[in-house]
Amino acid sequence: MIYRRGTWFPFFLFFLCSQYFLKAQIPVVNSSADIYLQLKKLNVLGSVLYVAAHPDDENNGLLPYFAKEKLYRTGYLSLTRGDGGQNLIGSEQGIELGLIRTEELLAARRIDGADQFFTRAYEFGFSKSAAEALKFWGHEKILSDVVWVIRQYQPDVIIKRFPPDARAGHGHHSASAILADEAFTAAADPKRFPEQLKLGVTPWQAKRIVWNTFNFGGANTTSEDQLKIDVGGFNSLLGKSYGELGGEARSMHKSQGEGRPRRRGPVIEYFITTGGEPAKTDLMDGIVYDWSRIKGGAAIKSGVAKIVAKYNFEQPELSVPALVKLYQAIKALPASMWRNKKLEETQEIIEACSGLFSEATTGQPSVVQGDTLRVSFFLNKRKATNATLKNIRLEGFDSSLSLSLGINQNTSINQLLAVSPDKKISQPYWLENPQTEGAFEVNDQSLIGKALSDPSFMVTYTVNIGGVDFIINRPVQYKVVDPAKGELYQPLAILPKVEVNFARDNMVSINGAPVKPQVHFKSNLREQASYQFALGHSKQWLADHSSFSFTTPGLTESYAAATLTQQSSSTNFAEPLTINSADGRYQGFTRQIPYDHIPVITYFPKATANLVKADLKIVGKKVGYITGAGDKVPDALTAMGYEVTFLHDNDVNIDNLKQFDAIVIGIRAHNIYEYLSNKNDILNTYVQEGGNLVVQYMKSNQVGTKRIKVGPYPFSISSGSRVTEEDAKVQFLLPEHPALNYPNKITDKDFEGWVQERSTYQVDQADGRYEKLLGMNDTNEKQGNGSLVIAKYGKGYFAYVSLVLFRQLPAGVPGAYRLMANLVALPKNDAGGQEVTGKAKTSME
Repeated sequence: MIYRRGTWFPFFLFFLCSQYFLKAQIPVVNSSADIYLQLKKLNVLGSVLYVAAHPDDENNGLLPYFAKEKLYRTGYLSLTRGDGGQNLIGSEQGIELGLIRTEELLAARRIDGADQFFTRAYEFGFSKSAAEALKFWGHEKILSDVVWVIRQYQPDVIIKRFPPDARAGHGHHSASAILADEAFTAAADPKRFPEQLKLGVTPWQAKRIVWNTFNFGGANTTSEDQLKIDVGGFNSLLGKSYGELGGEARSMHKSQGEGRPRRRGPVIEYFITTGGEPAKTDLMDGIVYDWSRIKGGAAIKSGVAKIVAKYNFEQPELSVPALVKLYQAIKALPASMWRNKKLEETQEIIEACSGLFSEATTGQPSVVQGDTLRVSFFLNKRKATNATLKNIRLEGFDSSLSLSLGINQNTSINQLLAVSPDKKISQPYWLENPQTEGAFEVNDQSLIGKALSDPSFMVTYTVNIGGVDFIINRPVQYKVVDPAKGELYQPLAILPKVEVNFARDNMVSINGAPVKPQVHFKSNLREQASYQFALGHSKQWLADHSSFSFTTPGLTESYAAATLTQQSSSTNFAEPLTINSADGRYQGFTRQIPYDHIPVITYFPKATANLVKADLKIVGKKVGYITGAGDKVPDALTAMGYEVTFLHDNDVNIDNLKQFDAIVIGIRAHNIYEYLSNKNDILNTYVQEGGNLVVQYMKSNQVGTKRIKVGPYPFSISSGSRVTEEDAKVQFLLPEHPALNYPNKITDKDFEGWVQERSTYQVDQADGRYEKLLGMNDTNEKQGNGSLVIAKYGKGYFAYVSLVLFRQLPAGVPGAYRLMANLVALPKNDAGGQEVTGKAKTSME
């Protein structure tokens, strides 16, 4: 993204707003029209809180309607960060995907104007019941988080995205409705979670809770007797409809492939009241949402109205004197949530009308504990208002000034700061402690609900405008000019002095062979130091040495290795390998996740790897891999001993493919790349001539607007056919099939230790020439048999695999390695098998 400045045209004069989205890549730009909307919002004291389970569950057309048309204070509470979903844009999974989806939600909020909140719930994967979700999360724990957010935000209306039953389509969805209903009552009860009341919140009773009914996913829960609102209106000040804003916001969920069009025309939303006083004509029926809800607020209401009436789009600075008086009048009111919120909003408008730009930046993308940081403090007041810079404070730096800010004159001060050796590294607050299976552990109640950790360094400017001192807080950000993207702002990362990590995530011992984990040490600080580290492993392994000395003259990296030999006769197991410094301070490394649509993400995983003992035979050597939506299967194939070559569109020709023992296609690749459908005949020819094609799961039968062509014979998959219980019993339907016997005998033990789920997007209908090898099901459900479907075609094999090997292999599950080896080996074990001939008929013909 490039730094945008406004252009002049009648009635629209662009200024840089004082408010920053702290983690955005550019400062927010406000037009005079934006300021006008903010002025009008000063007279609106109503709020709504939307509640659902995941990032991308929110109603992206409704939120901007509330925030920018009705001018309500609007929030979205997502119970989870989307950690257990799938990733269309990269290989990140688990907490890393949760970090991405958190930032994608914040990117959407920057468009629609809503606030963003989370609970401590971890998205552990698809769930078929609310009972399961609430059990994993901890019912009371997550309910307390929802109550905490409600008591802080004080919404007049709570809106649920889903119903509390099977119509929700996902156990997390229905659980979000159950928790919202319970929290609607519990938040008002001082006997529920009374410990929260000691931290500054009070019981809060929303007027009502409603369900925003829907018509999608094959379920229509709307009806004409429900409360209806058209949210598709056009906002002339913004130059967009709320459907257009919603499409832009929705398209920020790029990791989920949620790009959407900008909708124009009527958009009808439907609502049912499920608690509190029913809404008959409007969601705010019976709610006072202007200044009359606050004692002494009548004068404020008339004062705002006068400022709005006199607002000059070309000279917004003319409103500053009246706004300063308004600020003082609001400050004199009794303390309350709305008083504090309107003070904040009024100050932001004063800064924007003054054209006051203020920032604190550094040319360093990161700084190390105990090092120094050079910070540039910068201000520019672009309009003719009376403003004086009185003070700048940051960490130990505190300067007293009396510097008059001239019109469009740059004020820049540089300062070199010493960073404390004990400064906290930039770890997201919810990752600071080990998590449970279903929830993050956050010990500081004040952090619960927040989207992100507070910035590591926050500058405080004291600026006097019109005779009143205003405290302006700005994060210190890394500022850089990219030759292609222009001026960018990124979060400033605080790094540890020393990092340690393993070179690979999985150390695979094949048939008892020793493993040699390589350890990577890195010093980030310019000082000479010596550190002691120790390997951590069970008694099932013997290391030739378990301790390491790392002596550094500063800013160096080094590698060391140990040899571990198995001491146990146990077969096919995995366990963790760790490494820590002797004092316990250094036990991880820096991981950065860069994508253009969100700020760079920095976090610090612990140095762990999987020690995998697998009795494993492989047949064949060369594997061609076509990447899909991002996974780490190629790393596992390499660890097993295969030579992996990545293939692209131009590589898919029969002369090139025939060199490979197997072609493995990554997850969702057929949903992303149309060329795979276009070249299905080539892939079938490869199979017919003795090749082996392994297709990992597809999310649907479509690529864009077209039906996918895949495989030699027809089959289709179902998005509703999946097995979410990772320990579900597996039935061997064809126990003598080569895929279950050669070169490795697959048994029940190979399905032990699986993580998150068994299978997703299984085959539901298939030509009779496909063989279905495995049966499995979740509790109280009918057995499905579409998780591993294989067809012999010519001299080779085609396999569709919805078993989630893409999760099991990176997790170091030995059985997944053995099963993958069998799939790669398929053609090699059936030289005498019957050859099937004839033209292939694809699944879509």
